[in-house]
Amino acid sequence: MLGSLFALLLTLSAACAQDPYGSDHNTTSIVGTWSSGTQKVVTGPGFADPAQETFVYPNATGVGYSFSDDGWYELARFRYIANGSHPECIIATVVWAHGNYELTDNGSIILTPIGDGYQQVQSPCTGNSNFMQNYNVTEVYMAWRIFTDVTFGPKLHLFQYDGSAVAPLFRLSDQPNMLPKQKLRNKEVTVVTTTRDGLITTETLLSKRKEKRRDAEPHVQRRGWSSFFW
Repeated sequence: MLGSLFALLLTLSAACAQDPYGSDHNTTSIVGTWSSGTQKVVTGPGFADPAQETFVYPNATGVGYSFSDDGWYELARFRYIANGSHPECIIATVVWAHGNYELTDNGSIILTPIGDGYQQVQSPCTGNSNFMQNYNVTEVYMAWRIFTDVTFGPKLHLFQYDGSAVAPLFRLSDQPNMLPKQKLRNKEVTVVTTTRDGLITTETLLSKRKEKRRDAEPHVQRRGWSSFFW
């Protein structure tokens, strides 16, 4: 009897693993525009201009995703990494990327960029304090769930490879807020630079030409946070 019950449980578990739209995902479709925390970091033209390799800095940290019904995603991320020993050495990163996503049979989600993503890093305590570099990282989340919050509505939870949850995402719209679904940034010609602290960066010629202008721009306002946030 116990053996039969155990076999039934295994069968049910396998069935759930094969269905990425199981009972945990029936609040709403993943298609739409999502943002974490204060919901200030939002994908689309109000965040990044890839052709010019520029960003419009949000007034709060966080992450935003958009998912379309034809398999495209877009990522916007702004975060600080604080240094408790040297508060003046806070590092700020701003990231934009887009590409294709896959909801796999085992319930995971894979985000694969198409190769034109980029990020800006501001690190006042390093030799190269403000620079651009390519960002094309495939993100894999072992699981995802959409629940309903009584106050904010649908919430998207992504779980990392070790099962830990990242900051929940709130749905801003059931439509994706995206830049055009094609390569938007010319990164064919690159310049590799080694900074004085040993950090190797890969930059486009466009970013190199604009480096002096960026250094003249105000740095991100530093805030007294003790950790980084989505």
